[in-house]
Amino acid sequence: MADKSPTKDETPEDGEPTGGRKKLLLIGVVALLVVAGAAYFFLFAGSGEAEAAEPEHGGYAALEPIAVNLAGGGYLKIGITLDYTVAAAGDGHGGGGVDGAKALDLVISTYSQAQPADVVGARDALKESLEKKIVEAYTEDGVPHVKGIYLTEYVTQ
Repeated sequence: MADKSPTKDETPEDGEPTGGRKKLLLIGVVALLVVAGAAYFFLFAGSGEAEAAEPEHGGYAALEPIAVNLAGGGYLKIGITLDYTVAAAGDGHGGGGVDGAKALDLVISTYSQAQPADVVGARDALKESLEKKIVEAYTEDGVPHVKGIYLTEYVTQ
């Protein structure tokens, strides 16, 4: 008695794949999904954050150096220059710039709380803190008008 059931590699008479072909078809579908997912990830998915473009340089505003009394005695004579953006410069139409009053107020409030040892030892940390405060103070409607600061004078006594 000969059994007429299909073997692994044969297709039964109703056209349905069996055995090895089912595995091959399943592997092909999974590989296609993996390739499609990778393509989507690399082409369309971002980091999840909107990448803000670096504000374009508009000019510099040098502020007069000021003397600040330090919390632990002594003083610091500090001068800064604001690096302002095109938005602050009137979008390239000239006549713009920034008023340094907010920046000078932030210099006084930041450094008057510092100890003389901090002014000497933690200079970079204090500058970063000041720069962050100034950039926030000069940002209007999400548009920064100041992109950075430069210390032009820094004398302690």
